[in-house]
Order: sequence, then structure tokens, then C-alpha cells
Amino acid sequence: MNVKNAAVILNGFVHDFAAGIWLAAIAAIVLIHRMHGGQPTEIVAILNRLEHIFFWASVVAMVVIMATGAGRTFTYVENWYGPDAEKVRRRMLIIKHLVLFATFGAGYLCVYGMVFH
Repeated sequence: MNVKNAAVILNGFVHDFAAGIWLAAIAAIVLIHRMHGGQPTEIVAILNRLEHIFFWASVVAMVVIMATGAGRTFTYVENWYGPDAEKVRRRMLIIKHLVLFATFGAGYLCVYGMVFH
């Protein structure tokens, strides 16, 4: 295996790992926010700080996702399956990314008010 192939594989792993971190951070914010109810002020302050930490970690993960996703755009250009399959693959990639951008936006809309209240 040459260095370029290893870099492409590593880029894909980092991309997927960052996506998992993003989702875990958003889920953690929601779970932590639900713990606020009935807690003393001191505990709520700690929970709020944790929410901020996870929020900014999710932003870093989002930047990594975008950067490695851009890397994937320029590395997966071969026509592996023939022209017809390649058209379908590209169309499905566009649809997948539109759904993912909507998911990222919805995730941030959901947790922003929880973190910055």
C-alpha cells in the first residue's frame, strides 16, 4: 500500500470518527440538560459548564468533519462501477449530504437554547 492510499483511508476513518464524536456530544448535551431539574444552583452551574464543553467539542468535530469531507471529495473521483452507477452514486451522495446538513442544523437548533440559556 502506498502513502496516498493510506492517507485516503486514514482521512475516511477520521471523518467517520469525528461524525461519531459530533453525535455523541449533541446527545450528551441533551442528557445533561435534562439533569437540571430540581438540582441545587451549584450543580446546575457545573452541568451548564459541561454543556458548553460538549457544545464547543461538537463545533471542533464539525470543523474536522468538513475538512476531511472536503478531502474525500477530491480523493474519491475514480469511476469504479461504470458511468451509470457513478451517476446514481453521485446523486445519492448529494441527497445524503443534504440530509446530513439538515441533521447538523437541526441538532444545533435543538441544543443551542439548552447550552446558551
